Amino acid sequence: MADARAARGACPAGIRPGDETAAASAVREMFGRVAPRYDLLNHLLSGQLDVYWRRRLVRAVRPYLQRPGLRFADLCCGTGDLALALTKERRRLASARSGVPLAADFCRPMLERAKSKLAQAGSHCELAEADATRMPLADASLDLVTIAYGFRNLASYDRGAAEFRRVLASGGCLAMLEFSQPPSVVWGALFGAYFRHVLPRLGNLVSGSGQAYSYLHRSVQHFPSPAEIRRMLLDRGFTRVEMQSLTGGVSVLYLAYV
Repeated sequence: MADARAARGACPAGIRPGDETAAASAVREMFGRVAPRYDLLNHLLSGQLDVYWRRRLVRAVRPYLQRPGLRFADLCCGTGDLALALTKERRRLASARSGVPLAADFCRPMLERAKSKLAQAGSHCELAEADATRMPLADASLDLVTIAYGFRNLASYDRGAAEFRRVLASGGCLAMLEFSQPPSVVWGALFGAYFRHVLPRLGNLVSGSGQAYSYLHRSVQHFPSPAEIRRMLLDRGFTRVEMQSLTGGVSVLYLAYV
């Protein structure tokens, strides 16, 4: 059961399990609808914890950001918050004299907001409208791949993991943030109640979408466990996978090395 679940991918309501084309289309359309209020809802519904979680990822990959010739990409970039944080940190480390990083997403309304946000901040990124399971990149062309809360939305987790491995060169790193189920009984119950009852109602109301944040709850509930994700990454060719539990296990930072 666990292996079958890990091999699947996102499956929004009304989509037949295994229909990857329909799942990807539904996810793309859903995020397009919530794009205008996506940032507001991220900060509001997480109590600004999303900022802290991204900061933890940036801190974890500082050794890579210090490399003068770093080649990196932020996949499923959404409205560009992680790409912005990474480029700001590279400037702070005075190590930005290298190629322009890539920020990619398959939802155009999200990408348009990322373009505006990055431009306003003076952060230079190459933007690409692309599916993270089929990136227009050569094998071993990157040193660092980052993804924040987008892996769970891929139509195929297994193909996504294989694609991340394909584009990373020897010595490279995948840094990935994803939601998880807290292991603590008490904290897990509180988190579950919030995710099941409060977050969907408030998110759907503010976003104007009748299902986007109900999907969020379902997607987290059915997402593979951290142990299953670690095993999948190792099976796809990563040599070592570290995991950091954040906020009592609500979020997990995965660092997978080639």
